[in-house]
Amino acid sequence: MRIVVALGGNALLHRGERPDAEVQQNNIDRVATALAALAHEHELVITHGNGPQIGLLAMESAADPALSAPYPLHLLGAQTQGMIGSLLACTLHDVLPGRRIATLVTHTVVRTDDPAFERPTKFVGQLYDRDVAQSLALKRGWHIAQDTGGWRRVVPSPVPEHIVETDTIRDLLGSGTLVVCAGGGGVPVTADRATGALTGVEAVIDKDLTAALLAEDLKADFLLILTDVPNVYEGYGTPDQRPVLDATPDELRRGGFPDGSMGPKAEAAARFVERTGGLAAIGALDAAYEIVHGRSGTLVRPDPTGG
Repeated sequence: MRIVVALGGNALLHRGERPDAEVQQNNIDRVATALAALAHEHELVITHGNGPQIGLLAMESAADPALSAPYPLHLLGAQTQGMIGSLLACTLHDVLPGRRIATLVTHTVVRTDDPAFERPTKFVGQLYDRDVAQSLALKRGWHIAQDTGGWRRVVPSPVPEHIVETDTIRDLLGSGTLVVCAGGGGVPVTADRATGALTGVEAVIDKDLTAALLAEDLKADFLLILTDVPNVYEGYGTPDQRPVLDATPDELRRGGFPDGSMGPKAEAAARFVERTGGLAAIGALDAAYEIVHGRSGTLVRPDPTGG
C-alpha cells in the first residue's frame, strides 16, 4: 500500500520546547521509531511541517545586522526542508538499514491572486505573551493572532495548485526509495503563464493540503495525518468534547474545526477521500501503525451513498 504521511510541526518540536538542534533530533528519533513498522510493510512518502522552524529562521534573519533585508519566506522554507529533511533521512537510514531514502527540496505552485495573500492565517514561530507579540508586530510589520497558549505570527497560506517535482517523486518511489518531500507544504512559487518561469512568494503553504494534493497525484491508497492528539474531537477543550472515530468528508467538514489547528487537517483528509475514494486518517504520531490498521485515530472514508 502506498501511504503519504503528513507529520505535524509539533512532531518535530513540541509546544513550549526550546528549538535546539538536540531537542529536534530527539523528537525525530521518536518519529523514525513510530514510522519504521509502517515502512517495513508499505511504500511511504513523508511530508512534514515547518512552522516553528521557519518562524525561528525568520526572526534570526530579521535581527541580523549583516543583512540589508530579511530573507523571504520562500527561501527560509527551502532552508527548513534541507534541515528537517536531513535529520529525517539520517535517522530513517539508521532504523531502516538497506532502505533507499531520499530527501527532495520541493516547490509548490500557488496562484498570484489567491485571497490568502490578503488574509494571513498560517501560524509560524514561537508563542509570545500578547504584549511582546504586539511589540514585535509593530517593529517588524508582522500580523499576529491568538493561538493555544499565547500569540504567534501569522503569514499567508495560499492553496497548493501543483507540485513541481511530482514526476521525480514518482520515479523515486518506482525505484523502491522512501521519499521525504514537500516539507512545510513545499517552497511556495508562482508560475508565469507564458513561460512557466517560477518565482518565490512570501507565504507558507499548509503542509496537510499539500500532502493531500501529493497523495492524489501519486495515486496513494492512504493519507495519514499525524499530530499530537489521538483523534479529531468535536468541541475540543470544552466539557462536551468527544472523539470522532469515523466520518465521511461531509461529516468531517460539518465539525467546523478552527483554521489555525484541526481545520486544515480535516479539510485535507476530506479532499483526498472525496477526490480519490481512498482512505485518510488523523491521529497521534506514536499510534501511526495502529491508525493504518484501524485500531486508533479518526478514519475518514468515502460516503457509501456517494453523496
